[in-house]
Amino acid sequence: MAFESFADFLAMGTHGPYVWAAYGLSIAIIVWNVLQPLLLRRRWLREQSAQLKRDARDVHKS
Repeated sequence: MAFESFADFLAMGTHGPYVWAAYGLSIAIIVWNVLQPLLLRRRWLREQSAQLKRDARDVHKS
């Protein structure tokens, strides 16, 4: 499908809002699926590090 101008491309023959909303939502979901595990891993590592420090401190107190 060829378009006469860039504006026609963006409008997608009156389907533009649906098409671009679908693309935007898809990209947002993909970004979320990439970032969420990274953020969870970072939080888990911080929690584990804090737990190890607490355990080491408790061992030295005993």
